[in-house]
Amino acid sequence: DHYEPIAWEDAFALIAKHLNQLQSPNDAIFYTSGRTSNEAAFLYQLFVREYGTNNMPDCSNMCHESSGVALIETVGIGKGSVKLEDLYLADLIIIAGQNPGTNHPRMLSALEKAKRNGAKILSINPLHETGLVAFSNPQTVGGLLGAKTDLSDVFLQVRINGDVPLFKALLKLMHEEEQKNGGVFDWKFIEEKTTGVQDLLVDLEKYTLVQLADDCGLTLSQLREAAELIIRSEKIIACWAMGLTQHKNAVDNIREVVNLLLLKGSIGKPGAGTCPVRGHSNVQGDRTMGIWEMPPKSFLDSLEKQFGFQPPREHGYNTVEAIKAMHERKASVFFAMGGNFLSATPDTVYTAQALRNCSLTAHVSTKLNRSHLVTGEEALILPCLGRTDQDIQHGEAQFVSVENSMGVVHQSKGKLKPISEFLLSEPDIVRRLANAVLECKSVVDWDSYVAHYDNIRSAIERTIPGFENYNERVRKPGGFYLPNGARDGDFKTNTGKAAFSVNQYVPLKLAEEEYLMMTIRSHDQFNTTIYGLDDRYRGIYNERRVVLMNEQDVHKRGWKAGTKVDLFNYFGGVELTAPQLIILPYSIPERCVATYFPETNTLVPIDSFADRSMTPTSKTVIIQMKITD
Repeated sequence: DHYEPIAWEDAFALIAKHLNQLQSPNDAIFYTSGRTSNEAAFLYQLFVREYGTNNMPDCSNMCHESSGVALIETVGIGKGSVKLEDLYLADLIIIAGQNPGTNHPRMLSALEKAKRNGAKILSINPLHETGLVAFSNPQTVGGLLGAKTDLSDVFLQVRINGDVPLFKALLKLMHEEEQKNGGVFDWKFIEEKTTGVQDLLVDLEKYTLVQLADDCGLTLSQLREAAELIIRSEKIIACWAMGLTQHKNAVDNIREVVNLLLLKGSIGKPGAGTCPVRGHSNVQGDRTMGIWEMPPKSFLDSLEKQFGFQPPREHGYNTVEAIKAMHERKASVFFAMGGNFLSATPDTVYTAQALRNCSLTAHVSTKLNRSHLVTGEEALILPCLGRTDQDIQHGEAQFVSVENSMGVVHQSKGKLKPISEFLLSEPDIVRRLANAVLECKSVVDWDSYVAHYDNIRSAIERTIPGFENYNERVRKPGGFYLPNGARDGDFKTNTGKAAFSVNQYVPLKLAEEEYLMMTIRSHDQFNTTIYGLDDRYRGIYNERRVVLMNEQDVHKRGWKAGTKVDLFNYFGGVELTAPQLIILPYSIPERCVATYFPETNTLVPIDSFADRSMTPTSKTVIIQMKITD
């Protein structure tokens, strides 16, 4: 019922005891958050695989896994294809299911510069977000004086999960114009670089514009205005985030976006391409380093060649599978390299019980969080240096590196004096963990890697393509770009060409008094970390337990602003609840509501996830609401 101090040596001995007494390495779960640096992530996955499992769920499973699945299939790489400077060259930037004002504020200044260079911006979002419509840049004199930049040229307030019918409607309007006057599609690119276009065009004939407009919640005139922007543009960038990736049909959402770009020849040239926007500092880099429950054969072959042990080949648990395994007592040790697992995952009550079923839970953390309060039979908090802390090893200051959303690998070096002499760096924690668990059985010289982090980067260079001269290039200002076939028009798919896809959708039918809920973040929030109770871009202050609800829907229920309600989800016959939320009339489509994450993660069913990517459906939660007793 409480924590007490323990010596580092005793902590690692305790972990080793639990791990080494498991019947199988697959009875342990090794989670990773996007905070973990390239160097720590590489060592972590190396230890876990020498230990003998691929049970390496990570935060990608809960956010952009759908993007990775769709992009690998269609363009051959599970990352975005654009560079930052491409934004300044684009004719049109599509922002779908993403609110840069709240979640990616640095992107706003890039969009402002793109606008000055002549780019048009098409925004697609169920919420009428201030950051998508007007922006005051505080780093300019005009911004300080309150001058606004009108970001969006066209704003489409799509119904929640209406994205596939929306993009089908836009594709259909593009096709109609191509048939009438030509010049819309890039046929040279299509014929030389793609496959499957005829199947796509035949599929579009199955739908009427009236049907598609009704299913996405927009008018024909709105769709035609957006299509006209696309038709007139040659260089298009599509940016998206969780609003597209956290639905049952999320992979199809992304594939439909890719269809649009391929028709315009807008992948593999300057000013055009895919841009999944990832929020955490190294969520993309961790995957590049091998943090993945389904590692490709080429990566495992390289590990075996470089280090001389046979890594496990069977796939491990993703996040949803890991939670279920712990809940069913098929896994009994949970180790987290960063993150706030309990607050980030779906069905909070179910996940909490899964953690309680473990014999040991251990968290490598920079600060306390709610996950530390829900423990296995034994529990450890391993306090580590933050990215802003000085990291001194053997008397020499070290730095680590990360990879951003656009594939740039660059330095991250702390300058602050650590608040305690007892903090360890993440690489050192992995080193000590490996030495304690594997002992003399290990074929890896773990101590050498922490003696100087250049040694880790040299090992990465030998193992992972694209990191040639790693130590030299990462020391240059701005870092370096990793190879990206889609960026160069070289599509590493099975056919060697980019693939059009045919995507189906089933219009969601809500029963009377049912609503479609999506979870969102506030301005005063970074992932699960909540800094304050204000969401000033949305005009919400001093409260987070709110339900943003269409004003007409509020009136139909006989409610008003301030009415307190309990929320219920009945997916699979199981009742999930979120009590005592306050109704707030807001600009959102009818029968759609929005609530804050992580407060309403209790309503996201553990068994509701995206097809093929298994990303929890945090943006497609069917709820009922009742006035609080």
